[in-house]
Amino acid sequence: MELKDLNIDGYERVVEAQIAPDVTAIISIHNLKRGPSLGGCRFYNYTSKEAALTDVLRLSEGMSYKSAMAELPLGGGKSVIIGDPRKVKTKELLENFGRFVNELNGQYITAKDVGVEVEDLDVMATQTKWVRGTSDESSSGDPSPVTAFGVFQGIRAAANFQWGNASVKGKRVVVQGLGHVGLETAKHLLEDGAEVWACELNQEALEKAAKNYGIKAIGLDEWKSTEADIFCPCAMGAILTPETIPQLQSNGVKVIAGGANNQLLDIVEDGQRVKDAGMLYAPDYIINAGGVINIACEIMGYDSRQAIEMTSKIYDTTTAIFERAKKENRPTAVVSLDMAREKLGLK
Repeated sequence: MELKDLNIDGYERVVEAQIAPDVTAIISIHNLKRGPSLGGCRFYNYTSKEAALTDVLRLSEGMSYKSAMAELPLGGGKSVIIGDPRKVKTKELLENFGRFVNELNGQYITAKDVGVEVEDLDVMATQTKWVRGTSDESSSGDPSPVTAFGVFQGIRAAANFQWGNASVKGKRVVVQGLGHVGLETAKHLLEDGAEVWACELNQEALEKAAKNYGIKAIGLDEWKSTEADIFCPCAMGAILTPETIPQLQSNGVKVIAGGANNQLLDIVEDGQRVKDAGMLYAPDYIINAGGVINIACEIMGYDSRQAIEMTSKIYDTTTAIFERAKKENRPTAVVSLDMAREKLGLK
């Protein structure tokens, strides 16, 4: 397999490969200081290779910070496969991606992300040992439930900091995206007494969630106009922008906390906009770290109780960020970034 190095400043290695006649994959390794890079594979129909590269770079950087803040012996990496998984995903393609991962000799460990299922990881694992979260009995399996548990801990920490009570009972929460993590997060919220409204690209999944769990369904873009106390983004990133932040503010949102990666279009500028709007932002790579914690526990010898115990600490980590941000009168997003970079020796 022919690999093409892209030589991106600030990254250990960024490489692309053709894994099918019309399908390109990119692996980005951001930082290896704490250990081998770990990050899921995202199979998504990007509008261009440039858009895919931007996403994988941001995601792998976020993984470095996520692992550092969770005190894990892992670096940050991520991969993307460019294409519609419903149309181009084949066994041969997944095997080729597994060989691509194997070419990096353990510097990158892959796992599940958008567009990739556990059974896909099983196929990749026939070509490389650097896969985690497969269906093998020694594996930790799908990390989404643990990710959702961590997101819920972050929401609880934000609620306590904002309103003086960690319970979300009686709060209206708008969840954007009811995939694996979004739905599990919504279930935690409902169990705690929240009123959950949600939008989802998959209309069938949305209707099923509404029927089975009492979630109130809204249109795909109605997260921008629905009144809520908490906005919980669990879909794609870059949705907190100069346009959407004022809309959320006008909807009465006081807390933004969800499982999506890279929610802020610009960490510094949009982080400041969120703060100025009087909304409390729980940094995404802090509260969605449950998945990488789960995989790290698998690498160390999986114990589900240990994974939950470690993930529960997200509450304390998130609270510490809020407290420092308040003391320094700075955006939580910027304070969190500084703290992560300090741990990596980058600041």
